[in-house]
Amino acid sequence: MGMTMTEKILARASGKDYAKAGDILWIKVDQAMMDDILGPRVQISEQMELLGAKVWDSSKVTIISDHYTPPANARQAEIVKFTREWAMKNGIENYHEFEGPCHQVMVEKGRVAPGDVVVGTDSHTCMYGALGAFSTGIGSTEMVGVLATGEIWLKVPQTIRFQFEGKLSKGVMAKDVILRSIGIIGHHGATYKAIEFTGSTFDSMLMDERLCVTNMAVEAGAKNGIIAYDQITKQYLDSIGVKGGHIFTSDVDAEYCESYNLRAEEIEPLCACPHEVDNVTEIKNVQGRQIHQAYIGSCTGGRYNDLKLAAKLLKGHKVAKGVRLLVSPASREIWDRCAKEGILSDLSEAGAVVLASSCGACLGIHSGAIGAGEVCISSTNRNFIGRMGSKQGEVYLASPLSVAASAITGELTDPRQFL
Repeated sequence: MGMTMTEKILARASGKDYAKAGDILWIKVDQAMMDDILGPRVQISEQMELLGAKVWDSSKVTIISDHYTPPANARQAEIVKFTREWAMKNGIENYHEFEGPCHQVMVEKGRVAPGDVVVGTDSHTCMYGALGAFSTGIGSTEMVGVLATGEIWLKVPQTIRFQFEGKLSKGVMAKDVILRSIGIIGHHGATYKAIEFTGSTFDSMLMDERLCVTNMAVEAGAKNGIIAYDQITKQYLDSIGVKGGHIFTSDVDAEYCESYNLRAEEIEPLCACPHEVDNVTEIKNVQGRQIHQAYIGSCTGGRYNDLKLAAKLLKGHKVAKGVRLLVSPASREIWDRCAKEGILSDLSEAGAVVLASSCGACLGIHSGAIGAGEVCISSTNRNFIGRMGSKQGEVYLASPLSVAASAITGELTDPRQFL
């Protein structure tokens, strides 16, 4: 029996030639990532001291303060300060703050290579699978073990294959692809399973778009999401100076626990309605629902291509009266590039407020929380009760194009009428 990409990566990392779903392996970690919200301050610092342990390899650890930057109050400022000082104390040179959401920063800084095993104290660590890596979120207790030993105990997951063929229609983005996938299997349909995305649709999909797809694999409960290394992967990694790694593809006789075959041209602009990511429908079915806030940003929907397309749609239009359009580029690097190319000016001209690169609005802790009775359409990854602020608010998840179109009309809107 052949192996999937996920099985091959975990076999290599455990020093074995073969691994199958259900095997329990000790895995050598290539990179460990912590953020400020679930990083050193949450048990990790204390437990490392109690154990008398030191970081096994500081060059393989990255810490990124992103949720509480810029700090909205003294408590948040103290958390960022603690995180920064802990990194310095433990010799972590790869420390970043005010650079943007951790996952985008990890990719841009070249901290992930194909075939790597990467773990992080954030559930959306699964995003790095777009580079052909195995990446997954872990808890603070598990991270203590990784920091002390460089290893982690893992069960090899079964793999679900989503094969998309054909080209996406105008107005349809990667966000619609992943929402379609989650809508099919549900928010727990891939619990402790890998999701492998494949097919000709991905052959022409930019890395910006691929990262959106794997980022949200966890919203179906997945242990990891993954896309095979190809020419697009190579071009992207070459552009940021990443060399090396291990390239794996799934064998033709690899075993999948489930397989889904879909046509890209049949996908329409979608949205996830409150209060579950799998509550998916075509946005035209809820068109007309009044909104108060539109948000384009986060590690899911704030990359260069997202902002470029949103700005193009907004050109010549104004944000509707009574609606606030907030834009947070997914990293400082993206912020700077969009500023130089006039994209941020175009967004501002339409009435958008451009924010710092941060996770703040995505989870409602600063820079864009919604109030009771307010409705937000967002390019982010979660719409649970209270996710972006008040528990009496509502969040609809959609593509950056759908968010931009809705900001113009003041209600949930299919973006194709503006394209």
